[in-house]
Amino acid sequence: MDIVYIRELEVETVIGIYDWEREIQQTVSIDLDMGTDIRQAAATEDVENTLNYKSVSDLLIEFVGKSEFQLVETMAEEIAERVMQTFGVRWIRVRVGKPGAVPAARDVGVIIERGERF
Repeated sequence: MDIVYIRELEVETVIGIYDWEREIQQTVSIDLDMGTDIRQAAATEDVENTLNYKSVSDLLIEFVGKSEFQLVETMAEEIAERVMQTFGVRWIRVRVGKPGAVPAARDVGVIIERGERF
């Protein structure tokens, strides 16, 4: 299995459980590891034969930017589901961080893995 990854994709969105959080946008940071096979892309040098990280990023920027989740857990689940369905990814690891949510920590959040490694 090969992995195409995205690190620290920052998106402004409504996220949180408190009333004041529902009235503002906050930054979330997203990391993805996506299991795929890059051999055909490497052999042909054709972007159509790979998992295009720009297309994945564009989808997430639009989807997360318009979302209004209360929990990062829900956001992570929805990200995993959308990427797997849209791009045919069989295994994914999603990290969603909420920088600044805990003043004494640089970042807090969740990491999930879905699908099966091959």
